[in-house]
Amino acid sequence: MKDTVASLLARTAVYMLIMAGMAHLVMLEGYSERTSAEYSERSLTEWLQIVSALVSGICFLVVAWLNRALRPVAVMLAALTCTMFIREADFFLDARVFDGAWQVLVTLVFVAMGIYLWRQPDSIADSVRSYSQQPSSGILLSGILVTFVYSRLFGHGEFWQAVMGDGYQRVVKNIAEEGTEMAGYCLFVIAALELVFVSLSRVRIRERS
Repeated sequence: MKDTVASLLARTAVYMLIMAGMAHLVMLEGYSERTSAEYSERSLTEWLQIVSALVSGICFLVVAWLNRALRPVAVMLAALTCTMFIREADFFLDARVFDGAWQVLVTLVFVAMGIYLWRQPDSIADSVRSYSQQPSSGILLSGILVTFVYSRLFGHGEFWQAVMGDGYQRVVKNIAEEGTEMAGYCLFVIAALELVFVSLSRVRIRERS
């Protein structure tokens, strides 16, 4: 019991540091650039989102390797975060590869995922059901809602124009949208790390038995 409580407190402290660290890094651009800050696609915040999506995807792939019961759903989550990574890096891909490269890569990811799931011998429904019982699923759902729903609505340009009137500054709208989206990405990272922890715990239990 004490080990469980200590583990929960330790993970909570780590997750608090992740959230606080990301918030400070988002604020760093404003402190350093001041009135020149744009929070655009090439900003530090955008790169943090790219890195967060990449870290989440790697963690889900680790879960797929460690935990057979969660493998199908872990592959799907890895594909989701991989497409998020590609989409956030679209400005780099369009400039360095070719215009529209991110759409091609996203399509390839989903095709690969579809082929894998089609050939997957284990029950996908059972895997999803098992994941739904993990704390990670609730955190992930929160991340999806914050990233793809709340941040989009909260960062709606017409809302900020109505509120700020003649003093409208696009950077304020960008800060609100990108900062909120960054919070959602943090939740993705936390959900992925939590699932890695659960999978590692199961591996240790199997080794002891």
